[in-house]
Amino acid sequence: MPPQGLPLSGMAPLGMLLGLLMASYFTFCFCHQKPAVPVGSHVRLNLQTGTREVKLQDEDKFRNTLKGLKKGKRLDINTNTYTSQDLKSALAKFKEGAEMESSKEDKARQAEVKRLFRPIEELKRDFEELNVVIETDMQIMVRLINKFNSSNSSLEEKIAALFDLEYYVHQMDNAQDLLSFGGLQVVINGLNSTEPLVKEYAAFVLGAAFSSNPKVQVEAIEGGALQKLLVILATEQPLAAKKKVLFALCSLLRHFPYAQQQFLKLGGLQVLRSLVQEKGTEVLAVRVVTLLYDLVTEKMFAEEEAKLTQETFPEKLQQYRQVHLLPSLREQGWCEITAHLLALPEHDAREKVLQTLGALLVTCWDHYHQDSQLSRMLASLQAEYQLLAAQELQDGEDEGYFWELLGSINSLLKELR
Repeated sequence: MPPQGLPLSGMAPLGMLLGLLMASYFTFCFCHQKPAVPVGSHVRLNLQTGTREVKLQDEDKFRNTLKGLKKGKRLDINTNTYTSQDLKSALAKFKEGAEMESSKEDKARQAEVKRLFRPIEELKRDFEELNVVIETDMQIMVRLINKFNSSNSSLEEKIAALFDLEYYVHQMDNAQDLLSFGGLQVVINGLNSTEPLVKEYAAFVLGAAFSSNPKVQVEAIEGGALQKLLVILATEQPLAAKKKVLFALCSLLRHFPYAQQQFLKLGGLQVLRSLVQEKGTEVLAVRVVTLLYDLVTEKMFAEEEAKLTQETFPEKLQQYRQVHLLPSLREQGWCEITAHLLALPEHDAREKVLQTLGALLVTCWDHYHQDSQLSRMLASLQAEYQLLAAQELQDGEDEGYFWELLGSINSLLKELR
């Protein structure tokens, strides 16, 4: 409502007056204040807050640039700032700096290596001054063989030379190098010594050299090693010497069918049978049984390999077929000998005997079936290992060692029923 006493026609001049006063006030304030915004900027009055708002001149350009970035457009870079030559020069200086840095690192690394290590020539000179000579394995083996073969060497020196030599011939290349200068034959001849220790350690060296080394095995057969080893086993010798000789024999026969054939011809099974039946040779008996098991299974694996490869008459199989091991074992009483070895008290020995009984089962089935002592022994072992296997289960060990032995016993009993 209009104020009382004023006619409606008088309101218009009053509004115009108020508008003029306000415009004059803002014009006065703007003109007499120090400008806080750039000249030419757009200014507006926000009637809700009473504050002035300024629109900068570059705001539109900034917003357009931001929109361009969102749309994937490139920034407009002033390419006149740096020339291509300037960029190339900067890159070249960068590379030079990197190379200098890398060169410094290499020099520092080389200096560190020189500090920690010395050239071999310098070391040799120093050792020569100290009367120390750097030897190759070949030179060492030659020196050891000469020491062993010298008539001026004492027994202790000979044994020490053989002991050291055994370490080197474990390596296949070194064992073959032993052939090149006649060292192998010298060691084989050492088996003829009258000193038991020389025989023992000579066999020790030969066993290491024969192991999985066909070239050395062939040379040993030609050098008469097999005959010499069997002679030692067949005669009265210390148990320690026979252990090493049996080790050498096993290394010579394994994976070498020709040597196995010669072993049978020379009466090797008779020698081993006498060895097993001697008193106090239980340790040797277990090793002999293990050897027989290995020889039997080797031939089986050769047959299986020939079937898998579909070769009619592979050379290796032909050689194994000339080794009539199973018939010889049956003829010379090894079925009974092996069965009686189950009486050995050690679990490991029983395991080896059970494996061999399984390998000979087809060949010796009638002997095993009629052997009442074997049946009683298997039944006794079955009861013993049932208890041990049950204890394993209580201890939380499923299918443990005794459980496997029990399975072998159960399998044999089932086959012999």
